[in-house]
Amino acid sequence: MKRVAQALMLLTVTAVPALADSGGTVIVIPGRPGVPIIINGIDASYRVVEGDWGLGRGVQVQPTVYGGRYVDPVPRVGHYFPGAGERPGYGRLEVEPPENRKLPKPAESFHQSWSAQSNPPAAQPPVPLDPPQVIVAPPERGGYSPERRPDFSRPRD
Repeated sequence: MKRVAQALMLLTVTAVPALADSGGTVIVIPGRPGVPIIINGIDASYRVVEGDWGLGRGVQVQPTVYGGRYVDPVPRVGHYFPGAGERPGYGRLEVEPPENRKLPKPAESFHQSWSAQSNPPAAQPPVPLDPPQVIVAPPERGGYSPERRPDFSRPRD
């Protein structure tokens, strides 16, 4: 009897994962209460679903939902009614003023404008037709010059 129980336990342990991914008949239980599971426009919450889906499917087979109800993707709602329960008014409420009323003073004139343009390129001096062969730099004042080169051949005093 002990061996039969062990064989049954081994068969159950090895067969359950295979049945869980078979894609056969399952009962759909939502992960959150109040959030429906929609399959092809049908609410499948707490219903029996049959078919192959997911990574384990061999061919494209549409799942069949038994006992589900159709869910409209765009809810058909009526016209807008405010919280008081009354139908909103039609158009604007306009009051026609009397013709002999005192008119307000006219507004002052106002004018404003904007514009944008790019700056012209900076003028460069023209290149001479016969440029000099050597360009002489201006003499430096107090800086490094070849005539005042330091002498590193002898030690410092």
